[in-house]
Amino acid sequence: MALMGIALCGCSFDLGSLIPEKDKPQEAPKAAAPAESAVSAGNVTEAQALTAKAQSLAKSGETAAALDEFNRAVGLDPYNAQALYGRALIYQGKNQHEFAIADFSAASGLNPQKVEPLLGRATSYLALGKVKEAAADLDEASEADPQNVQVWTTRGQAYERLGDRAKAAASYTRAVALRPRDDAARSGLARVGG
Repeated sequence: MALMGIALCGCSFDLGSLIPEKDKPQEAPKAAAPAESAVSAGNVTEAQALTAKAQSLAKSGETAAALDEFNRAVGLDPYNAQALYGRALIYQGKNQHEFAIADFSAASGLNPQKVEPLLGRATSYLALGKVKEAAADLDEASEADPQNVQVWTTRGQAYERLGDRAKAAASYTRAVALRPRDDAARSGLARVGG
């Protein structure tokens, strides 16, 4: 034994090399460098200016130019809910409902319980025949802003398409109570027998 110990002391080999790879202790993974998730203040400011310009262009009917500006704004600040919402409205106007839904979803995620992105997404869902998804958004929107006539009217349309006459009638009734001369809500209420 002593001879073996003396013989091993003179050797210069790694005893770890005798352990199979699968049995060796693993090194802890190195922490990844933090991703750049923060947007610079300069980018936020520029994105806000581009969003305002895009909104102005959209109001004047220059949707192609507005879309370009919204794209630039979102490129600078992907957390710009106004730019996402504005871009979604343009997509919706062009019947590009899948793109609109994606932007409405992002805007809604950045501003939970805000009615406009929920209503916009529900409208695109209805255009695509995804009535259950639309109804879910409209339920949430009606809770967020129970005084919004458009939400109640659109909710009535969604439930009417789902065949739920009771919920449709309740929604149309609420819309008429808020705005008695709302023709869409009144005709919807007449259709479902409310």
